[in-house]
Amino acid sequence: MQIFARKGTAKSANKDLLETILLEKYDQYYRLAYSYVHNDADACDIVQNGAYKALRGSGTLKNAAYAETWVYRIMLNECFRHLRQPRKYSYESMQETGFELSYTEDNCDKIDLRRALDALPEKDKAVIILRYFEDRKLEEIADILEENVNTVKSRLYRSIKKLRDHLEVS
Repeated sequence: MQIFARKGTAKSANKDLLETILLEKYDQYYRLAYSYVHNDADACDIVQNGAYKALRGSGTLKNAAYAETWVYRIMLNECFRHLRQPRKYSYESMQETGFELSYTEDNCDKIDLRRALDALPEKDKAVIILRYFEDRKLEEIADILEENVNTVKSRLYRSIKKLRDHLEVS
């Protein structure tokens, strides 16, 4: 019985830690999700599903020092899962959600950048978003994506070149 009590305590401590992280970093997770789906409702769903999965799996967190990175990885995986799902959009549903077609110069630049980012493979896009939109260090990105730092650097520079090429053609 003593062993189960310890496991329950560790699981409870992990869950408390994860709840704190989720509350403190909610805005960052939302921005991350929004940068992938460009829709408020979908971004909220992604963060909610990611939070649920993180709390449900709190017992599998092996090292509390990496809890924030672990949650980020869950959120990224939720973004990727969401993007793989088939979508049906109609003009009416876009109007209901407040989507408007406005072509100001600023919006065109944002649309071009968004399209260029969306054209990148998932992991390349993740590196760009984490580095430039979430202001993460290369070492943190490597931990989140479970890759070598040099791989992340190569992916970052290659992705920047692809973005430049895409934006110059547009």
